[in-house]
Amino acid sequence: MHDVLAGHCGSTFQHGFSGADVETTTPALVVTMSSILGKQTVEEPPFDVLLERKQANVDTSYELRKYGKRFAAACTYTSENDMSVPFSTLARYIGVFGPAQNQGGKKISMTAPVVTSGTKIGMTVPVVTESNEDRMVMKFMLPLEYDDLTKIPKPLDLSVRIEEIPSQTGAVHRYNGKWDEDRKRRIAEDLYQQLVNDGVNITQDYVADNWQFWGYNPPFTIPYFRRNEIWIELNGAQVDDLVEHFSAENDANLGVTSITTEVQPLSYVGVNVWSIGSMIFLGCLITGHFIKSRRSRYSRV
Repeated sequence: MHDVLAGHCGSTFQHGFSGADVETTTPALVVTMSSILGKQTVEEPPFDVLLERKQANVDTSYELRKYGKRFAAACTYTSENDMSVPFSTLARYIGVFGPAQNQGGKKISMTAPVVTSGTKIGMTVPVVTESNEDRMVMKFMLPLEYDDLTKIPKPLDLSVRIEEIPSQTGAVHRYNGKWDEDRKRRIAEDLYQQLVNDGVNITQDYVADNWQFWGYNPPFTIPYFRRNEIWIELNGAQVDDLVEHFSAENDANLGVTSITTEVQPLSYVGVNVWSIGSMIFLGCLITGHFIKSRRSRYSRV
């Protein structure tokens, strides 16, 4: 994915900047700059925040979020594979790198988050190496317009499958920084411990088998500005206990018991920075080209 992006950006800068060039390349440059500095430029599924645990006495902060039914394109891969393999497979399905590899060749908008999780392949599933092998799953959430299986283009690649994800409620911890596997697992363990401290009847084995990493940014985003999340799904009884136990404390801090949102405060920092930074960058780029072109014209007189 890095090479594809570099090639695309390279072709943009190799061309001269006539008025038309500036007009057509500026949006792409702004989007790239905004992505580098952490602004989300793609759709994500809406959710309800039922509870926020972000008080000073909370070691690992989290939100209780409720999502509606969603659909995703999924691809299974072994832990030995590079993550670029399933990413490229799913990206080809929606048409990121060229013609969409689905029936009808329909391009599908990129959304967030990209979900990765571990799963156990049971004894009854035929695998190439050995049974009960640890495998990983990567999912691209599909845009909201694809709210029924009949509307979703069928993949041409048999390794891509379409999944219906039912309505879910879970605990989500948000953080920034690098995509380090050890750190992901450590944060999942910290979130598990916080849930136990908050009275949730949940086992460490369940968390180890079911936690998910949600990534909202491309790999070229500066790690400080990334929006990373760890998700642990909870059942109805666990959610009800948390809301009942902490709702009074939550009301005192928020003034509400439930809010609907899609983007949290960290990305607002990115919005301010990328807006200023991208404008300065584009201004310098266009001014530099203008000065260079005038110098070359004078030298020929």
